[in-house]
Amino acid sequence: MNQEVQLTISDKTGIFYIEVDGNEEAMMTFFMSDDNKMTIDHTEVNPGNEGKGFGKKLVLKAVEFARAHNYKIVPVCSFVKSVIEKTPEFKDIV
Repeated sequence: MNQEVQLTISDKTGIFYIEVDGNEEAMMTFFMSDDNKMTIDHTEVNPGNEGKGFGKKLVLKAVEFARAHNYKIVPVCSFVKSVIEKTPEFKDIV
């Protein structure tokens, strides 16, 4: 069962998501601003998938993506904000 985080970007908006057996089971949406900021505004994990680490995988992938492109993350989503605050290694990205 592949649980790799995938990414789709369209213009200045994007979505990180995890598919399991062809179904999207977790997703996180973001939008880009012209000042190299990536605002993450929503994270959602389908019922039955709580505790599987999907949300944290999405945040980790977003951090990797932001670092690779020299973006700063603006965590509007409370879940993302919480994960970043609890992870000292992510302080450079906000």
